[in-house]
Amino acid sequence: MANAYSDDLMSRYQRDGYAVISGFFNAEEVATVGAAIDALHDEGVRHGRSFRHGNLFYNVTPGLNGEPLVRMVQWPSYHKAVLNAVRLAPRFARLLEPLLGANLKQIINQVHWKAPGALGDFAWHQDSRFRQPQWAYRNLATSYVQTGLAIDPHTPETGCMRFIPASHLKGDLGLDCSTDVLGTAMSDAALEAASLSPADAIDVILEPGDLALWNPYLVHGSGTNRSSHRRRLYINGYVRAEDCDRGEWAFREGEPVPLGQEPALVHYEELRERGEPHYV
Repeated sequence: MANAYSDDLMSRYQRDGYAVISGFFNAEEVATVGAAIDALHDEGVRHGRSFRHGNLFYNVTPGLNGEPLVRMVQWPSYHKAVLNAVRLAPRFARLLEPLLGANLKQIINQVHWKAPGALGDFAWHQDSRFRQPQWAYRNLATSYVQTGLAIDPHTPETGCMRFIPASHLKGDLGLDCSTDVLGTAMSDAALEAASLSPADAIDVILEPGDLALWNPYLVHGSGTNRSSHRRRLYINGYVRAEDCDRGEWAFREGEPVPLGQEPALVHYEELRERGEPHYV
């Protein structure tokens, strides 16, 4: 698969700020990943509220019916061998080497469930707003790629992602950060305030096993899941190692790097002071 990803795909990624690869994982692989994700969801429901153990974090909130709503789990790869194997799959190293090189760290590893209803909406945002502290993340525009593996069909009915093509070329647009992104509807006014047109937004249609990749400055969001089932997405974000002071190693010289005995500092600032299991 070393030459499977064309120069055209990479040039489109750089021009538009995103690309989609069909069938990045096959149906059998997706079924295995989906089963691990379902087990993860069941654990979140049993917790009943948000729970943290080091970088592993279950984001759980009351649903509309009062039952626990598991919205996402960060760094499930410490806990689920199947999900850890996915993030270290050599095909990711081959895909990303033309963009980032062969030495990669990982700062995003999370599963998202978009439940039916508006609690699963994501407001328009740029991932760059979450790369904090800024001094730890250098050359964001060219050193970082976010990837999302579809486990279910992603369509307008299931609240698929929406992208504003080429918006990454404008850098940090200072989109309204006064509310949480998760659980907030996309607003045309937020785009217009950043001199972007809602008419330019495109739906990112994905079949199970398809992979989307996008730039941290690309403006994106997602709408309401109007289907009757949860929509699953497995997100892994990679960064050129020399440009990031945080994160777990993923690949050295293109070879997978296992997780170490101690978790690396990623986003959880109290990792060393309060890394024990606890409810949040």
